[in-house]
Amino acid sequence: MPIIGAVADDLTGATTTGVLLARSKAKTAVFFNEEAAEKAEGAENLDAILVSSNSRPLPADEAYEKVKSATLALKRMGVKYFSKRIDTTLRGGVGTEIDAMLDQLDENAIAVVVPAMPQSRRILVGGYSIIDGVALINTPVAQDVRTPVKENYMPRLLEGQTRRKVGLVTLDYILKGREDTEKRLMEVRKEGCKVIVVDAITLEDVETIADACIALNWNVVAVDPGPFTAKMAYRRGLIGIEEPDIPDEKEQPGKTVLVAAGSATPVTKKQMEVLCEDPRHVRISVNPVPLINGGEEALEEALKAVNTAADMMKAQKAPRAILFETALHGELLNLEEEDRKHGYADGMSANRINAGLGTIISRLMEEVGREKIAGLYTTGGDTMVNVCYQLGVECIQVIDYVIPQADIGRLVGSYDGLPVIGKGGLTGNDHTACDIVDRLFKEAERK
Repeated sequence: MPIIGAVADDLTGATTTGVLLARSKAKTAVFFNEEAAEKAEGAENLDAILVSSNSRPLPADEAYEKVKSATLALKRMGVKYFSKRIDTTLRGGVGTEIDAMLDQLDENAIAVVVPAMPQSRRILVGGYSIIDGVALINTPVAQDVRTPVKENYMPRLLEGQTRRKVGLVTLDYILKGREDTEKRLMEVRKEGCKVIVVDAITLEDVETIADACIALNWNVVAVDPGPFTAKMAYRRGLIGIEEPDIPDEKEQPGKTVLVAAGSATPVTKKQMEVLCEDPRHVRISVNPVPLINGGEEALEEALKAVNTAADMMKAQKAPRAILFETALHGELLNLEEEDRKHGYADGMSANRINAGLGTIISRLMEEVGREKIAGLYTTGGDTMVNVCYQLGVECIQVIDYVIPQADIGRLVGSYDGLPVIGKGGLTGNDHTACDIVDRLFKEAERK
């Protein structure tokens, strides 16, 4: 029976937390929705279950219902310890989703919010979110096309989203150690706060917070990008010490990594440029306009990319990697304007683009066969969801990461065992895409 259960607002977020548990010896799986988790064979043998609610861009009432449903499913599956996985850049309705989970749990449950992920240079100081040394609102996420973040001060952001009173434990208490952290947590709770934000800049800080929570013996719901959830599980004696799991395998020729780039961030653009500097890697640019228009027009554009890639892969020397992208060439579309122009609901243009990428990957794999594919690499949570949906996959067994937030898993069900790596659009350095492709070849030959 799974002991640890988490609800994430998107798939890549779920894998990011799941991988931290998997690297710590917990048998962990990530499910695309609660229905897939409840009907999965062997789920009772898992130590940790993570469910994606796919709720980040949704209106507050819809996001609430999604998280509520996923939390109730985890309760039915016997989960004892709950986490609410949040984005490292605080996108989506974080406060609403905290309410949705707490409302399904005991009245004494307290949400301890630790937004830091020091491994990825995401920290919180004085309640302010800092991303790689830059204030959150000065990063590209502030202009995210679907879920922009305009508030840098975490308590104020949450106060605009949750029905519960919000408190803050600042870094000076954490730096003094567990006892001072414990005392301050107690003081904030006595003030009537049921959602408590806590500063952290290092993993040692996160450990201190976990130690304090365990000492208090509270019913804590961990609200975080993953590290706090993992530290709480370790302090509870549920998992071991985190260690990498890197296979020592040689790359076998004749296989290709398929890359679906749905992210349009400058970080992703640079990573893909560096990837394609290697002549063994090729780029196929897909026109997003037909994908947005839909119907036969979208299918024709997708099949054009499929046929081009299939010809390359059937050649005597197939590409080592093929990149499919819609937003890394030419002028970047304003997807909000596209929604208005077509009379679509908010986000439908983005969904259609990602569905098009999913169609390309699935049709190509049908055309060339699994034995020609070393693995899949997707950027952007929505892209990964659509690729896996088109492949008929509902679950990923997580294994390890290349770097934090570039997570390695294996498909369960259709194309069972095929390696897949999902990465957020703002994660990594210029060479991260190259490192991911290299790792997929190692995973493809894992014994």
